[in-house]
Amino acid sequence: MRLLKTLVASALALVAAAEITTEEKASMEKRFTSFHDGLKLAAAPIAINDAVFKELTAAPRDFTVAVLLTAQGPRFGCQLCREFQPEWELTARSWAKGDKAGETRMLFATLDFAEGRETFIKLGLQTAPVLLLYPPTHGPHAVSSRDPKRYDFNSGPPAGEKIYAWIVSELPGRPHPPFQRPINFIAWASAVTALAGVATLAYTAGPYILPIIQNRQVWATGTMIAILLFISGHMFNHIRKVPYVGSDGKGGVTYIAPGFQNQYGLETQIIATLYGIMSFCTIALVTRVPRIANRRTQTLTALAIVAVMFVTNSIILRIFRIKNSGYPFSTPPFM
Repeated sequence: MRLLKTLVASALALVAAAEITTEEKASMEKRFTSFHDGLKLAAAPIAINDAVFKELTAAPRDFTVAVLLTAQGPRFGCQLCREFQPEWELTARSWAKGDKAGETRMLFATLDFAEGRETFIKLGLQTAPVLLLYPPTHGPHAVSSRDPKRYDFNSGPPAGEKIYAWIVSELPGRPHPPFQRPINFIAWASAVTALAGVATLAYTAGPYILPIIQNRQVWATGTMIAILLFISGHMFNHIRKVPYVGSDGKGGVTYIAPGFQNQYGLETQIIATLYGIMSFCTIALVTRVPRIANRRTQTLTALAIVAVMFVTNSIILRIFRIKNSGYPFSTPPFM
């Protein structure tokens, strides 16, 4: 008799458990269907408040929820929130468009601080935006931990593709609709307009510009300027962000930095100027001096150019000795 009562009680408990499980399944399905229909209708993440957040993330839950906690109001001054919002909406819209039947059991929602102050306090959030992914607690895709996954915004506002890839990585074993970024017709129109403008300009101004482009003197001048910039240390300044001048330790200013691993911005300009003078003198000796008809004038011009080169070379050697105090050679007048 006692055994019979025990069996009857166990049977009643199993029936009750089955009824509770059925009710839970019906409740979960009703919640998912309701929110999924809202997601499709809005074509964007569902805007929720504290009460809806509790309902959406409550257990049991056989679906995944991605919730963006943000602060869009101007009084919060959250620039990252405003920059990320379009990418977040694009991600949700692309997912909803590719999963109209809800096969992935995935929902997207947005909770603004103005509507979700209690939730922010409950979660202990001091900053925004915060993207949380709540995994299912029941069903074939349930996980052991009920704690939400959090996306790291340390690298700045991510593109929709990165958020999409992160969500997909957290949903193994499920179908994933493709991410589709809409065509930017404004960008295409701007590119076509710019291309047409360039083509029109080239056709109209071609007879005037082409001789300049084909001019050997223009190319020679541009090449010389580029060479002088690079050999004088211009790129070094941009990479190292060197100061323009330095201090000599006595309250004065120094223009030349000692050592070959250091230099100043003004030092680069000085070296480029000296190299430019040497280049000009060399070109003049080769191309201009031989064309001077008067023999005396030609000789005096050549001697003057050589003198300028000699003095310039003396200055360059002097600077080199400042950079390397052990260098033994020099030429007058700058010994």
